[in-house]
Amino acid sequence: MKRQIILASIAVFAAITVMSVPLTQTAQAESLVPEWIKANAGWWSDGTLDDETFLNGIKYLVENDIINVSSESNIVDVDTITIGFIPVEKADELTSKAQALETFLESELGVDVEIVVPSNYETIIEGMRFGHIDAAFMDTGPAWITHQRTGAEAVLAELVAGKVNYQATVWTLAENDSIHSLEDTIGQKVAFTSITGSSGFVRPMGTLVTAGHVEIEGDDIVALKSALDKNFESHVFTGGYKAALELLLNGNVDIAFGSDVAPKKYLELEDQVKLRPVTTIGPVPSHVFMVNGDMSDPTKDALVDALIKLNYDEHNSILTDLYGAEALVPTTTTMHIGEFGTYIDALTGLDSLILDKYNKSK
Repeated sequence: MKRQIILASIAVFAAITVMSVPLTQTAQAESLVPEWIKANAGWWSDGTLDDETFLNGIKYLVENDIINVSSESNIVDVDTITIGFIPVEKADELTSKAQALETFLESELGVDVEIVVPSNYETIIEGMRFGHIDAAFMDTGPAWITHQRTGAEAVLAELVAGKVNYQATVWTLAENDSIHSLEDTIGQKVAFTSITGSSGFVRPMGTLVTAGHVEIEGDDIVALKSALDKNFESHVFTGGYKAALELLLNGNVDIAFGSDVAPKKYLELEDQVKLRPVTTIGPVPSHVFMVNGDMSDPTKDALVDALIKLNYDEHNSILTDLYGAEALVPTTTTMHIGEFGTYIDALTGLDSLILDKYNKSK
């Protein structure tokens, strides 16, 4: 409970500061952030840095005019705000939960709020492009694609188990001492989760490509699949973490790609000890809340301030019921998704597959 209160306090403070920077100034502000502040943010998200030290870092940014604290009230300058959402459950089961969020935001903002539940992200992207959708809850991959196609910006990231990311990891058998790095996976028999899996494919394969260890000769999905055939003895897409790890345990593959917590989550202890992490590749960012690039700063700030209030106990059930996150914390597209987005860009033809993955009409 104490940590939840502290997290909410930090989120409110950050919302007043970071989100007061207009979108046109975001890149300039981020370039001024000292490396130690960025390191603190990563350590805090991993739970290795205490909340007070992290908060002191934010105060440093304010005191040195890197970010501004605005005392002006945020006035919504539109009559209606439409929010898109792709649910993990059936749309008709979402109605009451969506209504609770609509009611809450209307009371906070003083305008009509409508949550729409389309069957695919293409609808949200086009809605953002033509101004029919003002904001949306999004998974990381679709959020990056939306940002590139429409100029929409991430303003909030979900907090799950106290973190805004999880780690993509290379797994092998404990008895296998021949594989010590991501590069060592080239030429091996490997198991990916799916071709759109963030930690199970996009982060590891994207890292191999951007680091120059794998070359994709072409600019479409055929070229990407050809690169897989060329650089691995064999590869398979298993559909999930557990299946990939089981293939590894059974000796069908040398490597399983996935998250840092996958063995603990999906395997019995007797099987967990049979595996070892070769290396941690890096973070995979959590889901985000995106706003239309044309949304005014006062409206954006008012919306963010209202959503931040969902972090507190009296309103938190609205957020957890609807989205499964425990809190929302301020961010920017560059800070939260930027690095991961480069891996999506590097994997030719993947953007269309990512959007198709979430198409509920199929």
